[in-house]
Amino acid sequence: AGSAGLPPATNVSSNKRLQQTQARVDEVVDIMRMNVDKVLERDQKLSELDNRADALQAGASQFETSAAKLKRKYWWKNCKMMIILGVVC
Repeated sequence: AGSAGLPPATNVSSNKRLQQTQARVDEVVDIMRMNVDKVLERDQKLSELDNRADALQAGASQFETSAAKLKRKYWWKNCKMMIILGVVC
């Protein structure tokens, strides 16, 4: 007789179902691991993107400041030139 008083055929069927269930569990675990890896990879890419966005923002701010200074500089040069032309003519 089989273990726990079950006939051998029932025991084999039970083992087969257990193996099938274990195979499904293993498959689900593998899928979950892949999903976790993808989430971690996505998080890393988002962090890199955030760092690049911060660097671009800093560069844009610096460019804006430099452009304003340059605009002021040439505005004053233009004013001086107009005054000189006004005095000469």
